[in-house]
Amino acid sequence: MRILCLDVGEKRIGVAVSDELGITAQGLGTVERKQNSKDEDIEEIRKIVEKYNVDKIILGLPKNMDGTLGQSGKMVEDYAKKLQSCLNIDLGFWDERLSTVSAERVLIDADISRKKRKSVIDKLSAVIILQSYLDYKSRVDTM
Repeated sequence: MRILCLDVGEKRIGVAVSDELGITAQGLGTVERKQNSKDEDIEEIRKIVEKYNVDKIILGLPKNMDGTLGQSGKMVEDYAKKLQSCLNIDLGFWDERLSTVSAERVLIDADISRKKRKSVIDKLSAVIILQSYLDYKSRVDTM
């Protein structure tokens, strides 16, 4: 069962996919958000779902540190509704608090330039979110 993870931002969507066994997450890249009526970004996601034979999509849900949803969280929920109506696929959410901070730290520790960090941070955030989800799922499944 392959799982796709989307880290939905205002300008870009970081994309990662699991291996077929649901053990590891690999980054696929980013999809540019298109603010138009053609749903071009959702069409790109549809192609990824078909190419990788995805069974489920996990969306990173940005929460405030106190666990409440802010404006970004509501934007992700709205995007999920639109995605669900277009793709008709199993969707879920995963708490993404501090995933971008973790991604930034990894890239800084790897001595990646600021310019290059900007181009890969969304993808790496999606990988971190998905790997966190997969690790939790494997722990729960073995209990």
